[in-house]
Amino acid sequence: MPVAIEKTAWGGWPNCYRISNGEIELIVTSDVGPRVIRCGFIGGQNFFRVFEDQLGKSGEPDWQFRGGHRVWLAPEDFKRTYARDNDPVHVEIRDGSLTATQPVEPESGLQKQLTIAMDSCGAQVSVIHRMKNTLPFPVRFAHWALTMMAPGGTGVAGFPPRGRHEDILTPTNPLVMWAFTDLRDPRWKFLHKYLVLNHDPANTSHTKLGLFNANTWGAYSLGSELFLKQYTADPAKTYPDMGCSFEMFASDGMLELETLGPIAEVEPGEWLEHTERWSLFRGVNITHWTDESLDSALASLLS
Repeated sequence: MPVAIEKTAWGGWPNCYRISNGEIELIVTSDVGPRVIRCGFIGGQNFFRVFEDQLGKSGEPDWQFRGGHRVWLAPEDFKRTYARDNDPVHVEIRDGSLTATQPVEPESGLQKQLTIAMDSCGAQVSVIHRMKNTLPFPVRFAHWALTMMAPGGTGVAGFPPRGRHEDILTPTNPLVMWAFTDLRDPRWKFLHKYLVLNHDPANTSHTKLGLFNANTWGAYSLGSELFLKQYTADPAKTYPDMGCSFEMFASDGMLELETLGPIAEVEPGEWLEHTERWSLFRGVNITHWTDESLDSALASLLS
């Protein structure tokens, strides 16, 4: 069936938009945002974390977690990154896609925009993140696309292709730590090909690691369903956070899958763009967090 986009109330907000192709659905807010606040199979679980006490609210003086998927500015900065998205956004529907555009942020001088384009069949979505420099001088920044995942699942990311010391002498990718990262944390599992992070709602410590992979991807296993986001990074360009194209973060309240675009100097009036490809899968039962089990579960999904 063709993609249907309809205005609907959701989570206490009267002006949300539901995008569906008969198999999957997304909910995009317009009373605040731009955010994708729900992602899942029709009638099924929401892959995304939502903070119930913040649903339906708007106009707060401070930045709110709220949940879902959003776009931020990198490198992370207390003022420019944590700009509020608590006001209404302009929504335009054209050719089966939805574009939500935020007013210019006074904290950063940027204007943010999300375009959602869902495939007419299957379970795939393109999410285009744009930021416009409205200041009268160039600004240097990168996209940081963050997806807050529902509690209780497991995040997975892939390293670049592995090799032997006899064949490859130079490093192939960074693995980046933050000051609050503790590699003894039992939520992490380091495999030969994969980096695994389990979400534990009882663990209140923050933890985060980043890496670079030209074929950037991150997956989240929630029960027997799997959410996958992917994009192609350019090794010739400079990326934030000591060269990361992907990061995973966890606290007791959430686990985040985060992609980062390359740093660029954006001229006044110009837009910078970063695109992720999302895919949803059913019947993906990962019982053992080993290279062999993940190869079996993910190989066909990543092709």
